[in-house]
Amino acid sequence: MIKIGVDAMGGDFAPEAAVKGAVMAVEAIGKENRIVLFGDEKQIREILNAENCPAERFDIVHTTEVIEMGDHPAKAFQQKSDSSIVVGFSHLAQGRINGFASAGSTGAMMVGSMQVIKPIEGAIRPTISTEIPTITGGRALLLDVGLNVDCKPEVLEQYGLIGSIYAEAVLGIERPRVAVLNIGEEETKGNTQSKTTFELMKASGKFNFVGNIEGSYIFSGQVADVIVCDGFVGNTLLKTVEGLYRINKALKIADSPFWRDMNYEHVGGTPVLGLGAPVVIGHGCSSPLAIKNMILTTERCAQAELTTKLQDAFKN
Repeated sequence: MIKIGVDAMGGDFAPEAAVKGAVMAVEAIGKENRIVLFGDEKQIREILNAENCPAERFDIVHTTEVIEMGDHPAKAFQQKSDSSIVVGFSHLAQGRINGFASAGSTGAMMVGSMQVIKPIEGAIRPTISTEIPTITGGRALLLDVGLNVDCKPEVLEQYGLIGSIYAEAVLGIERPRVAVLNIGEEETKGNTQSKTTFELMKASGKFNFVGNIEGSYIFSGQVADVIVCDGFVGNTLLKTVEGLYRINKALKIADSPFWRDMNYEHVGGTPVLGLGAPVVIGHGCSSPLAIKNMILTTERCAQAELTTKLQDAFKN
């Protein structure tokens, strides 16, 4: 049995959106798996009752505090020991749940990730990633998308390995193609960072490196399955795409499957890769649909034994 922990108090519309999303997810997760809700038990049960969903379908861990979006992440994590995020991370560290997801404070989630769960041995820095649609109907992985805005080439080279393992284990892509996002395809293009990263990846031999990829081919599905960049570039790209989706939706031209898949709700959350256990962070404005898919992403990471595969890769 896999147990997925969910911060019921996290997000702009919590606990309603979080609990409703969990209700949607409970119909979609594996029959042998279980969702564990962390938060105010009275509020959780009231929402479940309003949704005509028996509370017995979930495990509920009562907590009395909430880390708010405006709280200082590190101080709040230390001071609010009975908050849904802190208690959730405690359960994850103890192995009482197999993954933890929240649309709450990103800062607090990263404090828990780094101080409680901690990076796997050998990983210089963890990374956050996102799945993106391709016009071929598949999905690609983009990383980093905002955690580390300044990355040394050695860190980006590790992201290639981490992304390759994720794409194979979770997305089911055999021998995923790994590329560096650059201003041109030629080996000599780019700044010092990208040129050195190219050389490190080329010499690695640990994954299927295919060279550089230009921005115009990211969504083609024809060049790469894993696209590596620093968090500054990745976050800028991600927010540009989100903005284009909103524009197309407003203009009523976002009706193709490709553009529908640009909707962040269909992905739900971004996995923090390189940690000792699965952690997924959702948008603060997450809707129930986004929460549902955040939970399913967490389940997939746990089901695929992603952490074990990453640990094994970094031992070699």
